[in-house]
Amino acid sequence: MRKLCPPFLNRHPIEVFLELTIVSKELRVTDSSSIVENSKRKKMKEKIRRVLSQRERQTIIISDVPLAPAAVLLPLYEREGEYYILFTKRTQKVQHHKGQISFPGGARHDEDQDLVGTALRETFEEIGVHPEDVEILGELDRMSTFTSNFLITPFVGIIPYPYGFTISRDEIEELVKVPISALLDKNNYREEFQVYEGMTYSASFFEYEGKVIWGATARILKQFLDLVFDEGSDFKRTSNGT
Repeated sequence: MRKLCPPFLNRHPIEVFLELTIVSKELRVTDSSSIVENSKRKKMKEKIRRVLSQRERQTIIISDVPLAPAAVLLPLYEREGEYYILFTKRTQKVQHHKGQISFPGGARHDEDQDLVGTALRETFEEIGVHPEDVEILGELDRMSTFTSNFLITPFVGIIPYPYGFTISRDEIEELVKVPISALLDKNNYREEFQVYEGMTYSASFFEYEGKVIWGATARILKQFLDLVFDEGSDFKRTSNGT
């Protein structure tokens, strides 16, 4: 009876050796690339956590009107080695900030244990991200809105990607996914002086693929970018997004 042997046993030993060497190198390159990406991911998270924990948070109030407590989540995720920020475009059905690009979030409810609970609950209700899937890295300054009279506490968090988002169509028209590199590109940012109730202030605007981020969302976003990607950081603003 003929004995069957693995194919490589009938090949020249040098040929087999060279092929195994190539495969081994490819595996080492893959492992090395994975290690580098994990290191970058860990470095980014540690950077954000450290920056936000080492500063004293401020409360920035623009007017003297009573303010309702609210919270938002600034959701970060990593895709193919690049970090993105997830925004929502609000529908025309919502009570406040119709049609605007916003972070997931809203007013605090009585059943919310704290404001981070508010941000996580609203994020789940609006886009279907479960609270246990969010890794909170820290908080930004509390900021008041101009017209809706909220005092917003922004939380920065990492979410998994890809993710099975479930959008509340009454509240959210679409998800807007913006790479941080685009937000750091100075060509996509501008400031304008505006007047509100006799007070002149500088308003921030970010543009990406025809969409404009402005208002409280832009103020929160600018503070996050300024803190984490300042000129002394390993992650810097550029004039071309690189």
